Amino acid sequence: MKIKLSVNGLEVEAHYSDTEIETVHKPLLKRLAQLQRRPSSSRTVIFLSAPPGTGKSTLTAFWTWLAEQDGGLPAIQTLPMDGFHHYNSWLEQHNLRARKGAPETFNVEKLAQNLQDICSQQAASWPQYSRQLHEPVEAAIQVISPLVIVEGNWLLLDDARWAMLRQYCDFSLFIRAPAGVLRERLIARKMAGGLSRQEAEAFYRRTDGPNVEKVLSQSVPASLTLEMESDGGYRLASPLTV
Repeated sequence: MKIKLSVNGLEVEAHYSDTEIETVHKPLLKRLAQLQRRPSSSRTVIFLSAPPGTGKSTLTAFWTWLAEQDGGLPAIQTLPMDGFHHYNSWLEQHNLRARKGAPETFNVEKLAQNLQDICSQQAASWPQYSRQLHEPVEAAIQVISPLVIVEGNWLLLDDARWAMLRQYCDFSLFIRAPAGVLRERLIARKMAGGLSRQEAEAFYRRTDGPNVEKVLSQSVPASLTLEMESDGGYRLASPLTV
């Protein structure tokens, strides 16, 4: 299947094989629907953690579209973690502007408070990162869906500050991928944005590369792991019972 999706305000063309849709994505969404139907749960919160370059934002946009096509599935809303970046003024004060995107550049306490809000309130707000301002915009997203997927790099980081977030998580997903595949995808992404190959490789060594390594080596096990293959497709790392 070839489909155009809106991802971070941009139109992205995505490709998913029929086999992958039937054996990976639909069964996964049905599993999440089972969680949402639990009588004790007013809103189900799913964590999707993955290294940069695994296509998680496009994937969740596809899941949202796929759920809309099936009346038996609950509406899904994706909540990106990028809106919890510290403001640039804070990063500059702490000499972290050049490391933006690393775990220490996020306001984890603020993220915890917002997670508490969406778990306890039927309607809540969520910040969004502006690619034009390069700053968070507060209350940019209204959270209304019964099932939300919070996606980001560090949600499963084996670190005490990040671990406190997992009390709000009903089910966690992780995308694993070969570091070499991610390196080429991320370099290609920067080149598509206007950087030369040399500049893109330097950015990878300085920023994306260390983040990829840290996510892959320092994340705790998820409820379910997906494997991203060299062609960009996904498969389940273990059988999924629905």
